[in-house]
Amino acid sequence: MRDYEVVYILDSTLEREAVDEKIESFHAVLGGEITSVDHWGVRRLAYPIRKSQTGYYVIAHVKADPTALPEFERLLRLDEETMRYLVVVNEGQPASGESVPAERPRPPAPEDGVGGEDVAEAGDREDDDKEGPGGDGDESPDDGAEGEQAEAGPPPSSGPPEFSGARGRRRRHEGPPIALLNYKDVTTLSRFLTEQGRILPKRTTKVTARFQRQLGTAVKRARFLALLPYVRDHGS
Repeated sequence: MRDYEVVYILDSTLEREAVDEKIESFHAVLGGEITSVDHWGVRRLAYPIRKSQTGYYVIAHVKADPTALPEFERLLRLDEETMRYLVVVNEGQPASGESVPAERPRPPAPEDGVGGEDVAEAGDREDDDKEGPGGDGDESPDDGAEGEQAEAGPPPSSGPPEFSGARGRRRRHEGPPIALLNYKDVTTLSRFLTEQGRILPKRTTKVTARFQRQLGTAVKRARFLALLPYVRDHGS
């Protein structure tokens, strides 16, 4: 038994009940255990499939025997209301279109008795500097606000890596680290594509070779599922 993720793109004219019945019939042939089924619903396709601009997306996680896959895929190919499908080994990607972020390592806390005297002396010097000519040491409201902001530090990044600069000189700014890149995460994948839809090279994005390989696989899967276009404008 292995964990698989199956993505269905069904005819957008199907109702929810009809979709549930069809998915159950497919899984009956596959057998095994159905761990989760996520209905994305009707979404616009990145490019037409069978002259249709929309499709009904369903993502299912199943545990099944690999020997059942040939008959399962044969049934999907024969079904006229199945526009496209993809079966991949589940590597931990959530059914939703989100990547798994990695936690940043916290800086080590200072040990007791190490550098304590230096910190105390530095604090005394700061107090002496803050004292005015009268020696009261009162702080103005602006100084207190700046002190709080310095302690809080810069605001953490909340989005995927951003790119800036002229063409040929684009460099990646530091963003939240990604532990597992989800091929259904269109927002993150789009950050690593050019305006023409090509994957940015590693020398530009400054990512690791391993992440670049994951990126290439994820973009190819997203293009096959019509989540990303092969070119920028299919209508031209």
